[in-house]
Amino acid sequence: MQIIQSIQNRIYNLRGERVMLDRDLATLYEIETKSLNLAVKRNIKRFPEDFMFQLTKNEY
Repeated sequence: MQIIQSIQNRIYNLRGERVMLDRDLATLYEIETKSLNLAVKRNIKRFPEDFMFQLTKNEY
C-alpha cells in the first residue's frame, strides 16, 4: 500500500493531463533519468505521439 501511495504522490496535473516526471519514473525503475530518456528516444515509435512533452520554465 505504501508503494501505491508513493506513486500517487508523484502524479501531477499539467496541461489537463495526469503525468509523471521523468525523474520520478527513473526513481521508480531505479535507473538514471538520462538512461530513461535515452531508452524512450531509442524506442520512440513504440509510444503514442502524445506520450511525453517538455515542461516550460513556468510549468517547472
